[in-house]
Formats: sequence, C-alpha cells, structure tokens
Amino acid sequence: MKTMHKIVVKVGTSTLTQGGNKLCRRYMLGLVQQLVHLQSQGLQIVLVSSGAIAGGRELLNFPKMDRSLPSKQMFSSVGQVKLMQTWSELFSLFDLHVGQVLLTRADFSHRKRYLNARDTLHCLLKHHVIPIINENDAVATKEIRVGDNDNLAALVANLIEADTMILLTDQEGLFTADPRSNPEAKLIPVVERIDESIFALAGGSSTSLGTGGMATKIEAAQIASQSGTRTIIASSARPNVLIDLAHGEKIGTLFLEEITARESRKRWLLSDKRKGMIYVDAGAATQIMSHGASLLSSGITKTTQDYDRGATVEVVSPSGEAFAVGIANYGSQEVQKLIGKQSSCIEDLLGYTYGPEIIHRTNMTRIKFNEEKA
Repeated sequence: MKTMHKIVVKVGTSTLTQGGNKLCRRYMLGLVQQLVHLQSQGLQIVLVSSGAIAGGRELLNFPKMDRSLPSKQMFSSVGQVKLMQTWSELFSLFDLHVGQVLLTRADFSHRKRYLNARDTLHCLLKHHVIPIINENDAVATKEIRVGDNDNLAALVANLIEADTMILLTDQEGLFTADPRSNPEAKLIPVVERIDESIFALAGGSSTSLGTGGMATKIEAAQIASQSGTRTIIASSARPNVLIDLAHGEKIGTLFLEEITARESRKRWLLSDKRKGMIYVDAGAATQIMSHGASLLSSGITKTTQDYDRGATVEVVSPSGEAFAVGIANYGSQEVQKLIGKQSSCIEDLLGYTYGPEIIHRTNMTRIKFNEEKA
C-alpha cells in the first residue's frame, strides 16, 4: 500500500457508542491515542465525527420526542457541544488541540465558501491542530444537507487533497454477501473500480443510530476515487487499526483511486469556465512554464474582466497567448491594486491577506502554448 501523508478518518455514531446509546469514552480514548501516534509520525489528520445527536439525547437524559427535523436539530445543537467537549478533553491529555468545523453542502458548492473552508483546514493542519468535522445539522435543511458523514468525509478528502480516507465501521469491510446472514461470505480485499456490481453488494444501514450503511460508504469511496483519494473500509473493533493501516498492513477493503489528485484537479480546471485573464511578464511566464512556480503579484502586468476570489482565470503571456489556467486567490479589484507589487506588501495594500500567491501552483495547470512566443 502507498505511504499515507494526509488522511481523513471518519467514525460513525454506532462506532462512537459501541452499540450502546451513550458516547463510549473508552473507545474514543483508544482512537485518540492512535491519532496522536500517527500525528507524531508526521501524518496530517482530519477527523470526521458523527455522534452529536446521540450526545444530545444522552445529555438531555433521553427525552421522549417526535422524530421531526427540529427535534433532531435541537439534539444536534446540544449534543455537538458535548461531543466536542469530549474530544477536546481526550486530546488535551496528550497536549493536542482540536478545532471544530461544521459544514453543509453549500460550503462545497459555493466557491468562496469552499476556499474559506479549505484555507481554514490547511491552517489548522499547519499548526498541528486536529480538525474535527461534522455536518452542521443544527441549521442544515434538506436542500443543503450532505446527508451522511461518509459522503461528507469524501468531500473533505477532495477539499484538502487527502491521499487516504479511512471509514471505520462495525464491519470488517465489503463482503461478497452479507456476513451477518451468509456464513459463506468472503471479504473483498481490493476494489479496483466501483460499478453497479459493487453497489449491488451493499445492504442497508446495520444500525438505527447512524444514517449510513455500506451503500453510502461505497458512494463515498467513489467520490474519493474520482478525486484521486484511495478509501479503506475497516472494522473499528480491531485494536490499533489506524496504526496498522498506516504501517501498510492489508486490513479491510481498499478502494483504489481512479486517477491521481493532480490529474483530477487538472481536468477540473481545464473544464471550468474562465471568468477573467491575468497578464504576466516574460519572467513570470518562464517561471510558471519551466519550473511550475506560483503566480506572484510582482509578475503581473494587467488583469481584465471582473471576477471574484476563487474564480478560474487564464494566465496570459506577453505575446497574448493563454498558457495556464488557475484559481485566483484574489478578486480582480484586489489584483488591480497588487500589479507589480511584492508579495510582502499585500497586507499593507489591502489590509488583509489570503497568502503571498495570486494563484498557487497547486491550483494552476498549463494549457497548450507556443513557448517561443513567451
């Protein structure tokens, strides 16, 4: 198995309660110990954690209420505080801090919100803070819900360009049949491609506590695969399962990535509608084309059209040919103020900064270009 560097770990409600109706602190502590160990080995870790509604029910002493959306949102609102308090206390035993990030589908579909969420997560990881993510159930409606944390984990994996997503569950992985009813069922160690035959192997949710069964995990694996992230479905009951996986042991079911993360980003950038153009000098063009450098404000000569931060724009050479396309960290009005200026001056000129790059190299790809005209 390839070496892990940046991973998203998802744990569901049934895992956190260990089949009961309360958060199981003993299990959560064991999981924290594994995550702390992995971070000490240099891995970047994001935890997608369910359990808010279960925590709310526990905190309010399991009141009898209807199953309406407002009731669930109320439990989620109360329980999210308890869930984060529990995680925070457990990680603090190892002198680690956690950061809460609550997301909805709108945070992934709206470009500015997408960038803000991405930047927040990258900053947390840079400062060795463990991001703990859950869906914002307290305010999410049907229209903006992801619906389950398996798919939320896949969207987060795409957001931060994780190489691996690990879905911990009460099953050992994907089987040829339901192992609970068929003793002949065999574990499928590797899935190279997800198709209808793979989805046909999935049953419903095995618990009334969670929202996701094996089908949602396969859906999530498919999303991750198309973004260049491999997925592992493994049993939460196995001791040190995360550490063993990080050491390369073959556990559970591995869903291979269809393409690399770089190829996924390249395809997306080339297909996205361009909102504007940024013209650069010969030096900047050479640095980008020959060395894959980021675009800095000092190399910009002009910008055209109105576009917002997060828009896909073309990068144009002095000869007038577009040679690259990328995601702008600054809107056109901001770029206009930064033309020819040093990156160190951005905060002084704007009063804030989104970073030194106008377009970061990881968010830029080359397109067909006659280099002799550069």
